[in-house]
Amino acid sequence: MVSRLPRLMDDPGFSNLGISNLIDHFFRDFDRIGLESFSGFGRADVYEKDGALIYATELPGMKKKDLEVKIHDDQLVISGEVKRDDSIDRENYFRMGRRYGRFQRAFPVPTENLETSKIKAQFEDGILRVSIPLKESIVEKKKPLEIKID
Repeated sequence: MVSRLPRLMDDPGFSNLGISNLIDHFFRDFDRIGLESFSGFGRADVYEKDGALIYATELPGMKKKDLEVKIHDDQLVISGEVKRDDSIDRENYFRMGRRYGRFQRAFPVPTENLETSKIKAQFEDGILRVSIPLKESIVEKKKPLEIKID
């Protein structure tokens, strides 16, 4: 007999979750528009490098043809669908731990500082990298201005 692990919602105290997963679970609804956001799916690094804002997002099991990337309402929106192998019958699974279906992630973008005609996206080894050239550095702009005291 195969025992099943408790589902997230069956554990109201979230005692089986680490703090990172708890935070992901709490904020999962803030960046979606009617689509499921998988816990831990689409984790991203956002950084500035060589005059561009880079969004590097983990999308394990995704295929390039199932991804969509766009800028909408001052947000970079990454959406797609993770498809299950239909050649395997559900009855033959002992455990189904991966999630399948549509997802969406959204990240804020400083649209007034972008060179939109030069935006590029690359998908390789399960990592989507979106490079958005900036008109001026965000890092340099955030540095405090030191004022000499007389």
